[in-house]
Amino acid sequence: MDAKDQRLVKKAIKGNKAAFERLLQQHYERIYRTAFLYVNNEEDALDAVQEASFKAFTSIHSLKQPEYFLTWFTRIVIRCAGDLYRRKNKVVPLSDEILSNLPGHADPDLEESEQLLDAIGHLREGYRTAIILFYYHDYPIKLISEMMDIPENTVKTNLSRGRAELKKLYQDEEDKCHG
Repeated sequence: MDAKDQRLVKKAIKGNKAAFERLLQQHYERIYRTAFLYVNNEEDALDAVQEASFKAFTSIHSLKQPEYFLTWFTRIVIRCAGDLYRRKNKVVPLSDEILSNLPGHADPDLEESEQLLDAIGHLREGYRTAIILFYYHDYPIKLISEMMDIPENTVKTNLSRGRAELKKLYQDEEDKCHG
C-alpha cells in the first residue's frame, strides 16, 4: 500500500466518508472476486460485499495499522461471504453468463475456469479460504495465518489438503468423462 492510500485510510479512520468510499472503489474488484469465489453466485457476492462494506465502515475506527487496511477488509469479506454461504447452504452452478460478467475475468479457457471455481466451492471452508487467499490474492502463509487466526502449519495443511481434494475432484470428473 503506497503513502497516498495510507493517507486515505487514515482519513477514513478519522470518519471521512469520502475517503472510505474511494478506498472501497479502489479495491472493489478484489473484494468482489473474493466474495464471488466463496458463494459462486453474483447476487450473493454482491450481498456479501455490501454487508462487508457496512461492517468495515462502522468499525474502521478500530483499525490500528492503516497499512493493513486491505488485509483487514479482506478478512471481513471472507467472514461475511462465509456466513452467507453457510446460511444459504447451497451450491449454485456457475453459468457462462455469470463468469463472463466477472470483472477482470480474462481466462480464455472458460470451461476449465468454471470447473475450478465450482470445485473450489465444494471444498471445506478452511481449505477454500486458504486456497483463495494463497492462489488468488498471492498472500504469504504468515499473513493468511493472521487473517484466519490459525497457526502457519495449519494453513500449510489446509493448502495441501485443499489441493489434494481439488485433484481428487478433477480425477473423479475425468473418470466420469472417460467412462
